[in-house]
Amino acid sequence: MSRLHGAKTQALSAQLSRGGGPVGLAKHSSNLFRERAGGPRRRLDVSAFREVLEVDAAEGWVDAEGMVTYEDLVRGCLAKGVMPAVVPQLKTITLGGAMAGVGIEASSHRYGLVHDTALELEVLLGDGQLVLATPDNEHADLYHGFPNSYGTLGYALRVKAKAVPVRPYVRLEHQPFADPARLFEALGEHLRAGEADFIDGTVFSPREMVLTLGRFADTAPYTSDYTFERIYYRSIRERREDYLTVHDYLWRWDTDWFWCSKNVLAQNPLVRRFVYGRARLGSRTYTQVMRWNSRVGLTKKFERLVGLHSESVIQDVDIPLARASEFLEFYAREIGLWPQWICPIGPAPASGRFTLYPMRPGWYVNFGFWDVKRTRKGYAPGHFNRLVEEQVVALGGIKSLYSESFFPEEEFHRLYGGQAYAALKRKYDPAGTFPTLYEKCVLRQ
Repeated sequence: MSRLHGAKTQALSAQLSRGGGPVGLAKHSSNLFRERAGGPRRRLDVSAFREVLEVDAAEGWVDAEGMVTYEDLVRGCLAKGVMPAVVPQLKTITLGGAMAGVGIEASSHRYGLVHDTALELEVLLGDGQLVLATPDNEHADLYHGFPNSYGTLGYALRVKAKAVPVRPYVRLEHQPFADPARLFEALGEHLRAGEADFIDGTVFSPREMVLTLGRFADTAPYTSDYTFERIYYRSIRERREDYLTVHDYLWRWDTDWFWCSKNVLAQNPLVRRFVYGRARLGSRTYTQVMRWNSRVGLTKKFERLVGLHSESVIQDVDIPLARASEFLEFYAREIGLWPQWICPIGPAPASGRFTLYPMRPGWYVNFGFWDVKRTRKGYAPGHFNRLVEEQVVALGGIKSLYSESFFPEEEFHRLYGGQAYAALKRKYDPAGTFPTLYEKCVLRQ
């Protein structure tokens, strides 16, 4: 750990220990999708904590500060011939944010979720105390309670996490399917075989689905470029084989925010070339545009003008593989926003021990969908999101909390920690410096 990191933590700890009421992070950007009114909180500036401290390729780990973006973390790791074991899809996601939330990508079938790769967490508590949490030290309860806590127990100022070797290229194989049952059967076969380095899939409709297998390669006959005029998710339909550099593979989804760039007109060839340009294509720009639109209400005004009702349905849910076809059938019937991303999650040894995101032994499938449901008929606020929540619970799955949630309080506590979370709050945040998880993720004050 660097001397500068130590000095920064001491200064921040001293600032927090002076007290003075509730605390929130002073952040210029966020990958959370919850509409909230600003509350009377002290804003803690942790923006200086964005350095990669050390990469040990031989031992297989990276040590970095909590506010480092994955863009910078990947850059530091690739220079040493490794990558973080799980790299979330967007460059602007921070390492600490992924640990406090739920991070996933196409290597998750091997390594689990981002928090499954954590070796140690340096956490700043509400009273200014700094604690080191590992899977088996005196703060193991905080280590296992931190994922999915979203800053309600403390902030990760430093994270040591698993890193794995890379090779220069990734060869992609796109396998088409027309039957959901066969898709998930094939997915199970590939998972059990363990032959691919990366696995994810794209559902264009219940009758058009593509499973993508990625394998590291030392050489490539060509490499594709999806950072400007060509769009990655469209290529999945068009070709059966592709090659990317490992760097471009890790960020294949960022250029078009999966496919959500259509909502900011970035898939129009003229707008793409002359308004955005190569430099401004990516999640960083799109987030700014979407948040501006949310503030000014431009889309809402247009929808009212043409008589439409809308509800943002931005969710990631994890469903046991055996029930995945049932969820897709429900989704097609009730939600029907396409495309949809799927990503398998492998059974990590300690997954069931994470207090706020427990997963049973066995394979899960993540379903990611991020769009707006527009209808002529008006529904109660959260109607479609609540349908998703109810189905996830019925199928034995679990939903991450980065976006809007509508759980009744009793059900929420039953699903997300209950008395175990209450015990963590009493131990690590007895003064209530941070909000509770229900206040942070469900209530809209």
